[in-house]
Amino acid sequence: MAPMLMKRRCGVPALVLGAGVNGLGVVRSLARAGVPVWLADTDLRSAEAQTRYARKLSAPALSGDALIEALEFWARSCFSGQRPVLFLTQEQTVRTVSHYRSRVRSLYRVRLPDAECVEALVTKQGFHRLASTHGAPVPATIHVRDESDLAALVALRFPAVMKPAWHSPLYTSRFRKAYCVDSAEVAAELYRNVRSTMPDMVVQEWIEGTDADIYFCLQYVQPSGEPAAAFVGRKIRSWPPHVGGTASCTSANEVADELERLTTAFFRAVGVTGMASMEFKRDRRTGHFMMIEPTIGRTDYQEEVATLHGVNIPLAAYRDMLGLESAGDRPAPRQRIWRNTSLDRWS
Repeated sequence: MAPMLMKRRCGVPALVLGAGVNGLGVVRSLARAGVPVWLADTDLRSAEAQTRYARKLSAPALSGDALIEALEFWARSCFSGQRPVLFLTQEQTVRTVSHYRSRVRSLYRVRLPDAECVEALVTKQGFHRLASTHGAPVPATIHVRDESDLAALVALRFPAVMKPAWHSPLYTSRFRKAYCVDSAEVAAELYRNVRSTMPDMVVQEWIEGTDADIYFCLQYVQPSGEPAAAFVGRKIRSWPPHVGGTASCTSANEVADELERLTTAFFRAVGVTGMASMEFKRDRRTGHFMMIEPTIGRTDYQEEVATLHGVNIPLAAYRDMLGLESAGDRPAPRQRIWRNTSLDRWS
């Protein structure tokens, strides 16, 4: 456990569901602050699961009934009487825990928005509907559920981005996270290729700019609607370029006030609590920020970049769910860069 790198340990453990780069960042953020951490994943042979900062649990699944049954078993066997703080790292895990929240909350500490809010915000069309209702800045978007919806694409300004309406492991295993399409005809052809795997797609007007124009605001939101911790950063590179996930990122203090204000206002309006974040893109033609998509109920892929800059959001969540005072931010003396080495090299 590398005790020389850790502060005095707290008593109540944290359980992180899902390894990968996301889970690894959460584990390190918590353990280095003295929190006893357990990590559960379906593949404990992965590189990220080899971390020395957590004890390991082999999970039969990270969603569905099998996950809930495993959580109940662990509560009796590993965590009897402790009621650990639960951290979720994957969208399907969020949906499962939200659905079974009464069973989970009797055994673990976890903070989520209400079920209706979760279900709306984990889908692209649900987010766009709520954002439009509350006057949040979002690009024009068309939801395509079948062939009849393709006619509406002519109303969009192209190029545009086409992506699944909700996260699907089957889709991810066969197709890219998103595709840039130059016309309604290209979008229609792409839809016909993916619809047997993912019939729900969204097509969103392209916002002019590069990967370095993509920003994010990471938060942990208290029941009052106020963030207990927040951090604003920006991407440096993505993989695949222009339409992929974060390959490298850093802080963005120059726009922190504006993006934190926009994020907090939207989350408060729709009732978001717990771990959450919002991705933005700045339109180079106008200089304005547009909301792209939220992450709700779980940690973000690049969560650790905030910790590297002295804003330990998982620790703020842990302390809040235990009723403890915030440990406070400790701003880093210089700007740091977080990177996924392989993806950043490819990008």
